[in-house]
Amino acid sequence: MKQVIQTAHAPAAVGPYSQAVVAGGMVFTAGQIPLLPETGQLVEGGIEAQTRRSLENVKAVLEAAGSSLEQVVKTTVFLQSMDDFAAMNSIYAQYFTGQPPARSTIEVAKLPRGALVEIEAIALV
Repeated sequence: MKQVIQTAHAPAAVGPYSQAVVAGGMVFTAGQIPLLPETGQLVEGGIEAQTRRSLENVKAVLEAAGSSLEQVVKTTVFLQSMDDFAAMNSIYAQYFTGQPPARSTIEVAKLPRGALVEIEAIALV
């Protein structure tokens, strides 16, 4: 059985998908781009600000599902440019201290709304 998660503390889905789904004791988040939940607008600033906002959105979705960043076992980070890796990684490290999750980082040609970064997570509930 699966449970669809939705919270006003993260951007609303902009298509036919859920912010997250809980199934089998795990929560699977949709990719979070750096949209402000209040306005749906892309956050201003460079990769640091966008990484922070994307992770705040992931955090809000996880909390709505009864989980947390501490329970994340795997993330996938999509970057518009791998040149932003070091700056993204610096912000990412502030959110995942101690025992960080497994991670894949992939450079992509383009992200929704012109975002520089998108982050998804899988966590224990």
